[in-house]
Amino acid sequence: AQRRCGPATSRVRSPLRSHRTPADPAGNPTHLDPSVGSVGDAYDNALAESTIGLFKTELIKPHGTWRTCDQVEIATLEYVDWYNHRRLHSGAADLPPAAFEALYDPTEHRLTQPATQPI
Repeated sequence: AQRRCGPATSRVRSPLRSHRTPADPAGNPTHLDPSVGSVGDAYDNALAESTIGLFKTELIKPHGTWRTCDQVEIATLEYVDWYNHRRLHSGAADLPPAAFEALYDPTEHRLTQPATQPI
């Protein structure tokens, strides 16, 4: 049976806003990384909001009405694959993010030159 999206299946999690090791209400460490930004700034929120806005503009809104969560989940997985492996990004030398990231040499802490020019 297909499930419908709604309050029973939705989970909204707030970003962590602490530079301390996050803990549950009992004080036990949760082993989660804290938020990228510091308390009171919007660096991580701006990136998230920009990405979500792009996702909605390119995938969610053009489709119209989504009937089930399964439809949205499958479309989202396909979108993320396209976004990371085929979509050209001007800020990444007109390469997909995965190809651009592959050029990074962690031992040198810099980008290497591609062997061939992208088509």
